[in-house]
Amino acid sequence: MYKALLAGSERGVTLDDNVAAFSELGFAPRIAAQAVERDLTTTVMGKRIALPVILSPVGVQAVHPEAEVAAARAAEAHGTAIGLSSFASKPLGEVVAANPQTFFQLCWSGTRDEMSRSVEAARVAGVAGLILTLDWSFSHHRDWGSPRIPERLDWRAKAKLAPQVARRPCWLFDWIRSGSMPDLTVPNMATATSPKPTFFEAYARWMQAAPPTWDDVRWLRQQWVGPFMLKGVMRVDDARRAVDAGVSALSVSNHGGNNLDGTPASIRALPAVAEAVDGEVEVLLDGGIRRGSDVVKAIALGARAVMIGRAYLWGLSAAGQAGVENVLDILRDGIDSTLLGLGRSSVRELSREDVLVPDGFVRRLGVDG
Repeated sequence: MYKALLAGSERGVTLDDNVAAFSELGFAPRIAAQAVERDLTTTVMGKRIALPVILSPVGVQAVHPEAEVAAARAAEAHGTAIGLSSFASKPLGEVVAANPQTFFQLCWSGTRDEMSRSVEAARVAGVAGLILTLDWSFSHHRDWGSPRIPERLDWRAKAKLAPQVARRPCWLFDWIRSGSMPDLTVPNMATATSPKPTFFEAYARWMQAAPPTWDDVRWLRQQWVGPFMLKGVMRVDDARRAVDAGVSALSVSNHGGNNLDGTPASIRALPAVAEAVDGEVEVLLDGGIRRGSDVVKAIALGARAVMIGRAYLWGLSAAGQAGVENVLDILRDGIDSTLLGLGRSSVRELSREDVLVPDGFVRRLGVDG
């Protein structure tokens, strides 16, 4: 969670570029005849959402007692969807109950039989769709100041952390009131031999699994009859392979700067990827969204909607469901005011002519692949 909130891989070049790239894009505003009301609704993977912002799957949200359930309720209150990580702190069924528009994220871990069982668990839980995440193949991090995280919160770990907890009595009170204590297990990664593994146990199993091939992606897609997103596409050739594999949607993403450092910002790769798929599948953008105007820029450059990670995690850490709702309120208001300035009555009217893209901004990765 610390890495998801603050850190990035190695020097953080990609982490910084994800945010900074948006400031290089400008707007071409219109005056007079602006729409009195603006329509922020759109459709993603067959689900109508009230604003073009989805909560991206992020694991181990035990920074708050209600964790992913609080985030799911916030998204439901704002009429949008949530992506739930396989490494979530809360069981899949509880999150789906809080928000029926839950897309369950799978990481390729183990054998095809094990992946099939995960797909069946998602089907039984009634999720709205699947997200296969392939943009975190390893984790090379420098020391970002992350505190040591114990594998289990046994009595020894609690005693060692007690001085820090004592300095945060409100945080402790919230947990006491919830009737539980922070739990670093990941119930949705359970296996026959490990019914409730710790995050570190599940993570090690994932890292030791052979990376999937495009045949594996195509096979997994065939196991699921509903909407299916591939997350982590940055290259034009990979986008075309994703279309050939039969995905419903793809997310242009570099895992928030937590994978291969030096990868360009997601927004720089978006236009070329959107052009390559040419409407055959839906395109979303994940990475660097901090304000409503960023959302508008992404949609104007070809995204159907965006996925946010750090932004809502900050809200969750500070105030649980209310904090996530506040983040969504800020983004919604920013999208609305930007549409007003652009003279657009709907997010579906946005186009390339609404943004100023400097020469050399777009990165066309894999065009010769």
